Amino acid sequence: MYSISKKKSKSKLLAIGDKAPLFSLPNKADEIIKLEDYIGKKVLVVYFYPKNETAGCTAEACTFRDRYELFTKADAEVIGISGDSLESHADFSSKYKLPFILLSDSDNKIRKLYGVKATFGLIPGRVTYIIDRKGIIQHIFVSQFNPKKHVDEALRVIAEINKEN
Repeated sequence: MYSISKKKSKSKLLAIGDKAPLFSLPNKADEIIKLEDYIGKKVLVVYFYPKNETAGCTAEACTFRDRYELFTKADAEVIGISGDSLESHADFSSKYKLPFILLSDSDNKIRKLYGVKATFGLIPGRVTYIIDRKGIIQHIFVSQFNPKKHVDEALRVIAEINKEN
């Protein structure tokens, strides 16, 4: 588990201070969601996770769900991205009553664009990016095996961003 600062980042992962790469992906209803539509309006939590219906990913999603009201009060939006199908996202979202956006990156192009590496070369990585209203990455948190910590880190950083504004 670690956060990445501009000084420490020597991998292909994006770094704090980088402009977040823009993307468009389908949501569970097959509507195209564009990151650029949120820039300038909300702080964004863009989290990449391995797979719907796995223990860690379900725990992470349900923790985001249980604390989602704190994100909305902080004028932030949560966007989860995995390689799962639209149907899988629809089922996962419905089963766990997830109030936030899930996007399907079926060809993993956005995962690669953001430099999210696989754990042990096999398991799609779990990385959370906090992007400010200007579209700048303010925090990156990587932890494959502590999924609930992604939510705590996101809320902490959003509070810092909101204090500065």
